[in-house]
Amino acid sequence: MSKEGVFEVAGQRRVVVTGVGLITPLGLDARSTWRALIGGESGIGTISFFDTSRFSVSIAGEVKSFDPLAWVAKKDVKKMDRFIQFAIAAADQAIKDAALQVTPENAERTGVYISSGIGGFGTIEKELQVLMTQGPRRISPFFIPAVIVNLAAGWVSIRSGAKGPNSSTCTACTSSAHAVGDSFRLIQRGDADVMIAGGSEAAITQLAVAGFAAMRALSTRNDDPQRASRPFDLDRDGFVIGEGSGILILEELECARRRGARIYCEIVGYGMSGDAFHVSAPSEDGDGARRVMSLAIRDAGITPADIEYVNTHGTATPPGDRAEVVAIKRVFGDHAYKLAVNSTKSMTGHLLGAAGALEAGITSLVIHEGVMPPTINQEKPDPDCDLDFIPNQSRPARVRYALSNSFGFGGTNAATVFKRYEE
Repeated sequence: MSKEGVFEVAGQRRVVVTGVGLITPLGLDARSTWRALIGGESGIGTISFFDTSRFSVSIAGEVKSFDPLAWVAKKDVKKMDRFIQFAIAAADQAIKDAALQVTPENAERTGVYISSGIGGFGTIEKELQVLMTQGPRRISPFFIPAVIVNLAAGWVSIRSGAKGPNSSTCTACTSSAHAVGDSFRLIQRGDADVMIAGGSEAAITQLAVAGFAAMRALSTRNDDPQRASRPFDLDRDGFVIGEGSGILILEELECARRRGARIYCEIVGYGMSGDAFHVSAPSEDGDGARRVMSLAIRDAGITPADIEYVNTHGTATPPGDRAEVVAIKRVFGDHAYKLAVNSTKSMTGHLLGAAGALEAGITSLVIHEGVMPPTINQEKPDPDCDLDFIPNQSRPARVRYALSNSFGFGGTNAATVFKRYEE
């Protein structure tokens, strides 16, 4: 053990991020999304996908101007739900960004791990309508493979030729954070050299919006969409649903070095925990969040005082934000007030199962670019949420260690520690 009481593993393989692909309400690639984030722009607007006149919620973070034909052959578009199309686009971008080539020589050491919390809700709704109005014989033969969660990973594997580990988790809003963390573990222990990892979600549908609204989980600030997502603000009233995909290329360090890859940052710690408390609410003491952050920091072999920046789960639900702040204070003590803490969901909305990977990509860019995006819509401080949330304007910072949090229904939690790459 080290002097901090952290168990060290001799010869453990180092894992770096060499590619980032993003499809978000702020842009159709990582660069445009990053520019919007740094500019404090909101991607939230009025829902255009369906008539919301009977809904209590009419706002969301839609991906604008996405053309699946830019990424998928016309004959294949009907075979996949929108969440799969997003995953393909983001994965293609990430692979290109990493200058990664999957060849017969490395295919079996290159894996795909892409998750979703919802899967193909849009296609399910469409095919249910066909069933009810036209009967079972009219259901598409592509229906099942178009909607199941692991087909995003399946399609990316087929298209890229990656024959290594192929998997998907469905752990609510922690899904893609688990995909990134589990991929880190796969490389770390030698089961793969490269992982195409992340998540995708396209759940701005009638059923999903109605369901979350029935739970009173969504903001109803319909008349002011861009100011509706307001994490940690006193007037927050729920999250804004978003859609999109975040895909990272994770790579064993020596593999990346051999091919001269550009390295965004290193992943050095990962934790998982369960609340064992409630199906959709956190405990007021933030116990599960506290433990998962502590586990990730311990796994990284550092102390809480080493962390400088936290990309929070920060959904803008009153109890969720409050519990996360309590957890941060319990983990970091007095250092909590020295942290830069933000929620980029204030701009993107909540991408549900894709949120963790999107925010892992954002955290990687924070370290690489030396700028921290703001938490916008910080107008009324909540006395219970009194940390430095980087209010309303981005901030330059040379971050060495960063933490990204993701929490999901059922009390499932993930936290990942990123580090500035050093030889």
